[in-house]
Amino acid sequence: MGTTSFLRRTRGLLHIRNQLVQECLAELLSTFVLIVITLASAAQKITSFETKGNLLTSYLAGALAVMVGIYTAGGISGAHMNPAFSFAMCLMEQFPWWKFPIFVVVQTLSSFIAAGAVYILYYDAIWHYSNGTLTVSGPRETASIFATYPADYVSIGNGFLDQVIGTGVLMVGVMGIMDTRNKGVPKGLEPVVVALLVLSIESSMGSNCGCPLNPARDIGPRLFTYVAGWGPEVFRCVEGRGRGGD
Repeated sequence: MGTTSFLRRTRGLLHIRNQLVQECLAELLSTFVLIVITLASAAQKITSFETKGNLLTSYLAGALAVMVGIYTAGGISGAHMNPAFSFAMCLMEQFPWWKFPIFVVVQTLSSFIAAGAVYILYYDAIWHYSNGTLTVSGPRETASIFATYPADYVSIGNGFLDQVIGTGVLMVGVMGIMDTRNKGVPKGLEPVVVALLVLSIESSMGSNCGCPLNPARDIGPRLFTYVAGWGPEVFRCVEGRGRGGD
């Protein structure tokens, strides 16, 4: 009885009653799960010299990470995990504008933390693969584990258009899946269908810029690489081997 009573009191103390705080924590957790899986798949692929992963495994991991993130917090915060999706929801008047900057900050912060977690997880592998030098370009670059970089032939304009189209297709697809007037997805399987949508976009639009589709997914980890030792070069358009995911 004593243990039961103690646990009950502890749950009562830890219970968060503020809805906004609940939503922010849920968004933090879901985005963390998304980015950790996505970046870890890239780290495994690159640091193993593609012996323990390849382009397909990276795309699969990124898509399945979206599914896991939605299942993690979809019923609490909606599991936006993406400023572009939060913005689209605001435009559709399905999400209040005053929450938009809060969610963007939470999503970006979570992505930054997730990048740190992947760096710790693959610390030895990253330093072994890079021969002790953290670079953005070259045969042993490791920056693309965390952020996406355009191919050397892609101009800034083409790169911008690439992301606009890719993210636009993602938003249209998600909105179509959510629209109850369309053919309904079996209840509970919506995250699976969204994951398939992400996989289809990655498989068809990933060669130019790595297909990040998510500002927080790119900005948070890119900021992490800046402070972790890769330096200001991470903000320049240089050749890289980024492997994106939503």
